[in-house]
Amino acid sequence: MAHYDLRVDEETLEPNQYFKIRTQAVQALKGMGEDPYPHKYHVDMSLTEFIGKYSRLQPEDHLTDVVLNVSGRIHAKRAASSKLLFYDLRGEGVKLQVMASSKFYTSAKEFEAINGKLRRGDIAGVRGNPGKTKKGELSIIPIEMTLLSPCLHMLPHLHSGLKVKETRFRQRYLDLILNDYVRQNFVTRCKVITYLRSFLDQQGFLEVETPMMSQIPGGAVARPFVTRHNELDLKLYMRIAPELYHKMLVVGGLDRVYEIGRQFRNEGVDLTHNPEFTTCEFYMAYADYNDLMKVTEELLSGMVKHITGGYKITYHPDGPEGKACEIDFTPPFRRVSMTHDLAKIMDVTFPPPETYDSDETRKFFDELCSQKRVECPPPRTTARLLDKLVGEFLEVTCIDPTFICDHPQIMSPLAKGHRTVKGLTERFELFVMKKELCNAYTELNDPIKQRELFEQQAKAKAEGDDEAMFIDETFCTALEYGLPPTAGWGMGIDRLTMFLTDSNNIKEVLLFPIMKPDDNKAAAPV
Repeated sequence: MAHYDLRVDEETLEPNQYFKIRTQAVQALKGMGEDPYPHKYHVDMSLTEFIGKYSRLQPEDHLTDVVLNVSGRIHAKRAASSKLLFYDLRGEGVKLQVMASSKFYTSAKEFEAINGKLRRGDIAGVRGNPGKTKKGELSIIPIEMTLLSPCLHMLPHLHSGLKVKETRFRQRYLDLILNDYVRQNFVTRCKVITYLRSFLDQQGFLEVETPMMSQIPGGAVARPFVTRHNELDLKLYMRIAPELYHKMLVVGGLDRVYEIGRQFRNEGVDLTHNPEFTTCEFYMAYADYNDLMKVTEELLSGMVKHITGGYKITYHPDGPEGKACEIDFTPPFRRVSMTHDLAKIMDVTFPPPETYDSDETRKFFDELCSQKRVECPPPRTTARLLDKLVGEFLEVTCIDPTFICDHPQIMSPLAKGHRTVKGLTERFELFVMKKELCNAYTELNDPIKQRELFEQQAKAKAEGDDEAMFIDETFCTALEYGLPPTAGWGMGIDRLTMFLTDSNNIKEVLLFPIMKPDDNKAAAPV
């Protein structure tokens, strides 16, 4: 047992030394016929349930007639004497004290043996009685403790925590062990998805699953990931959006469908973008974008109130040390017209929307971007130039939820033309804290017009716009069978979760975000 007792001060050991000693100790246990990794441990009650049931005990109570098994990870070990030790057992985001006294064990030898094995970070099972100390701290008083899985690395102390983001995101398991708020972030994310499903199910929507790989990436303007099927010798694209599949389902008579799932876009990584992200999309026959604005207000305001208790949340856009902003999700949400309000803010008269596909209009916006020093890398198409201007002057005004409506047709190749203003579409994007959260429109269901717009996208792609759409013949054929009047909607779940958890980095709400290769893989975990 010499190796396992670690007679030297553990805190003075280098991480590699600690790992070596713990590994040797585990091997020593195996050599003595003990199994430090048992197959099963029966747990009678979670730590949360234990605390809820026995927190009303009085100081010095000791329920000797109640014997329970609980388990968790040891975060602290303190010796009051050779015969009395205290452990902090943590799990499910809560802590329970273990008050281990030799007088409640069958023998002093057994007491010394198990307490000589257990270290901070180990997962342990505790069989014992509920009780409270003289000072009134709820505890489990063990008659038996079992090592369930040893921790071979030195666990950082909770008071110093794990704060280095690089380590937190690469070793999320360690982040979850040490930072309770991280666990809560993902509990909130789960609540968002649960509420979404419940809301849409109650509205009569059917949840569907569509392909993650296809021969043509469609449904959005984005750069796709490319892969290959070896057996078929076929180039495939990872899904950038499920939209075209969903609309084909509506053609087939599934009038209300939705999908919560992953999208993949071969784009940059920053505070609000990850190449792999989660969306919810739904399609609703016999509805238009006006209907979906009302649905969006009802859904989001109800969700925020359900999760937080009110319509207003506090958000720090620049991180915990930055200035706090209040976001008010009280319906109805503000509405602005994209080109009309952009021209008003810039104090410029724009060309008529019906001319937006002309070269003269492209030159106008090209010169306007140059004049306003708004950067737009090539190709400098009208759609891209206008998008940059909107981001620079209009989106920045959207703090509380704001619908930016009526996008030009050249920016919306899948949206139906506006019923009163030629050149615009019946589309909206919902922005919160200057960031896009939702995108929706009355769907274009004219197959001839759709093919024309796809051909315009193909022309843009030929000119160097690698985010432009492909022509999807399968989808065009489906439209020829008749898509009823339909409205479609999509929302980024990651971004919404960022707002509800006061996170300004998307990596905080992704369990395993994409990271650059680690050049120091052999380094200690902390």
